[in-house]
Amino acid sequence: NWLCQAAGGAPCKGVGESEAKPGGVTIQAMYALFEEAGKFMAGRILSEADASAQVELDSGKRVKVKAAHILLKFEKPAPSELIAQAQAAAQTIELELAYEFAPEDEFGFADLARDYFSDNATLVQQAGALFRLYEAPHYFRRAGKGRFKKAPAEIVQQALLAIEKKKLVLQQITDWAQALARNECPQPIRDQLYKILFKPDKNAPEYKAVVEASRATQTAPLDLLQRAGAIDSPYQFHWKRFLFENFPKGTGFPALEAPAIKDELPLADVQAYSIDDSQTTEIDDALSLQGLGSGTVVLGIHIAAPGLALQPGGPVDNVARHRLSTVYMPGYKITMLPDDVVQAYTLDAGRANPAVSLYVTYDEASLDVLEKTTRLERVPVAHNFRHDQLDHIVTEEHLAQDISQVQVENIPQSLKDVWNELSFLHKLAQHLKHQREVVRGKPENFSRPDYSFRLQGNGKNEPDGSEIVHISTRKRGSPLDLIVAEAAIVANSSWGQMLADFGVPGIYRSQASMAPGVKVRMSTKAQPHAGMGVKCYTWATSPLRRYVDLVNQWQVIACARHGATAALAAPFKPKDADLFSIISNFEATYGAYNSYQAGMERFWTLKYLEQNGITEIDGALIRDDAAGGALVRADTLPLVVNVLGAQGMGRGARVRVKLGQVDLISLDIHGTVVARLDDPLDPSDD
Repeated sequence: NWLCQAAGGAPCKGVGESEAKPGGVTIQAMYALFEEAGKFMAGRILSEADASAQVELDSGKRVKVKAAHILLKFEKPAPSELIAQAQAAAQTIELELAYEFAPEDEFGFADLARDYFSDNATLVQQAGALFRLYEAPHYFRRAGKGRFKKAPAEIVQQALLAIEKKKLVLQQITDWAQALARNECPQPIRDQLYKILFKPDKNAPEYKAVVEASRATQTAPLDLLQRAGAIDSPYQFHWKRFLFENFPKGTGFPALEAPAIKDELPLADVQAYSIDDSQTTEIDDALSLQGLGSGTVVLGIHIAAPGLALQPGGPVDNVARHRLSTVYMPGYKITMLPDDVVQAYTLDAGRANPAVSLYVTYDEASLDVLEKTTRLERVPVAHNFRHDQLDHIVTEEHLAQDISQVQVENIPQSLKDVWNELSFLHKLAQHLKHQREVVRGKPENFSRPDYSFRLQGNGKNEPDGSEIVHISTRKRGSPLDLIVAEAAIVANSSWGQMLADFGVPGIYRSQASMAPGVKVRMSTKAQPHAGMGVKCYTWATSPLRRYVDLVNQWQVIACARHGATAALAAPFKPKDADLFSIISNFEATYGAYNSYQAGMERFWTLKYLEQNGITEIDGALIRDDAAGGALVRADTLPLVVNVLGAQGMGRGARVRVKLGQVDLISLDIHGTVVARLDDPLDPSDD
C-alpha cells in the first residue's frame, strides 16, 4: 500500500494482485518454485521473512516454505504453466550429453541449463534442467539447494546396468502375468508356487506377476494358478505346502549316533508285553503283571528310556527339540528321531530294554492302591502285540471266559500265555475309568468309531496320491485300547504328582472345567485336568514320539535317582525359561502337525468317495441352520459335510445327503439333504 501511495495512486489490494485500483500503478505478482517432501511445487508469494515465505498454491492452500527450499522466483508464466513447460523441457535433455557438458566441480541447475541450452537459458529451461537433474541421481548427486555434482563414471555405469536390469524384470513380470492370464504357468512361478501362496516375498517378480495377473483376470491367486496348471497333483500340493511351512530343509536327518546308556541297570523280574498298532515302530510302553491270584497284584508300566542316554543340548536332543513330535498321516509318518536312534531305545520283544518303570501295587479284590514305586531298570519284553490283529479275539465277551472256551481259530500261543493277565487288566481298566468318571461328573463317550486308513498302491515308501485307499472302522474303547489308555493315565498322573511332591517342574496338561469353551492348556504347574478326572496330568509315556514326554522323563529320572534332592539335580529348574519356550514351540508345532493329519485324513476320505463312486451318504445332523450353517456327520466315514435343505430339522436328525463335487485342493464338498430317515416326532431315533 505504501508503494502504491508513494507513486501517487490509491491503495492496492495487496502484494500479488496483478492490477491496482483506477489511478494506481500495476504491480506484477511474484511466484516461487520450491521443493516440498521430494516434490516440486509453485505458487504465489504472499509474504516473506529471512528464513521462510508464505506461499499460496493454485488450489488455494497456503503453505509455509523454508527459504532454503525456494529454488526460483519469477513473475511469469503462471506457476502451473511453468511446471508443465519445464517438465516438457526436461524430457528434451539427454542425460548422457548433459553428463558430458556438466562441470567436474559442484554446480547449480542454472549453470547446467546455460551450458546445455545457451548462455541465455530461459526460466523454463532452467526449471527443466532442475527437474532432469533431480530425477537422475545415478548421474548427478544432490549437493544442497539446487546444486549437484557428477557421480563417478563407474557408479554411473553400475547404475545404468541396474536400471536396465529393472526394465528387464518389469518386462518379465508383464510377460509372466500375460502367460498366466492365458492359463499358462511359467516355470519360475511353478518353482516358487508355495512361497508365492503361503510365505510371499512381495518384492519378488514371481509374486508380482501373480498379483498382476490376478488383478487383470479378477481371479483369486490359488484359482489362477490352478487353472494355469501350476498344481500337478492335489496330494502333492498339500504335502509340499506342509513341508514348505514345517520342514523347509527337508525331512532327512543329519548323521547321528544313539548314545549308549552307561548306567548299570538292574534286570527286572518280569515278562512285559507291548500293545500297539501294526504300523508302530516307536514302541514306547509295555505292561507287566505279577502276583495274580495271590491277593496282591503289581502292575508294571514300563516306558522306553532314551532320557537315560540323551542329554539336553546334545546332537540328538537338538534334532528332537526342533521337530518336537512325530508327524502322522495316512500311509506315512515323519519321525521325531532317526530310525537308528529309535531302535536303540524302543521296547522290542526278545531283549531286555532300559526303561523307566512305575510299579503300582493293588489289592486284588478291592483294587485299592497300596503302593507306587518308580525304578530305572532293564525290562525283558516277551511280546509286541498288535491290537489290529487281536481285537477280534480280545473282546469283552471273550475276556469273561477261560481261553480254552474262546471259539476263535488260530489264537497265538503268546496271547494264551497272558490271557488271564489281560482279563484282570481289563477289569482294572474298567475300575480306573469308572473312578475317573466319578470325578469328571459324567461318563466318557465312546459312541463314535475310530477309522483306520490303509493305502495300497505305488510301491514306494512315501505316498504320491495315486494309491487306492481303504477305510475301516474300529470300535473306540475296545478292551486292548482301554487297558493301554488307563495304564498310561495312571503313569502320567502318578509321575506328575511325584514331580510336584519333590518340587521338580514338569510340563503339565490341565483343564479347569469341562464347561464349553474351556480348553486344555499346557503349563509348568500341577493342576487338575477336569476332562481326564485326575488331580494332575503330564505327558511322559511317549518319549520316542513327543518331545515334552522326553523332557518330563528327564525330570522323572532325576526324582527316581535323587529323591528329596531331585530339584537340585533335575535338568530343568523351577521357572526355567527353557521350559516355557518348549511349551510355546510345542503347542504351535503339535497343532500344525495335527491339523495336517486331519487334512490328509479328509483328503483320503474324499478320494475314497471318488474311487468308490459314492454319491450319497447317510448321517446325523450335528449343527442346524439356526446355529450358522447345517453340518452332517456321515455314519460310516470320517466325514462332515456342509448341507442345504436341513431347515427346521434340528440337531440329531438322521438324513440322507446327496453329495456335490469334490474339491481336493480346498478339501471341500457340499451336499443337499434329499430325505429324512428318522421320525421327526420321535427323538429316540435321533
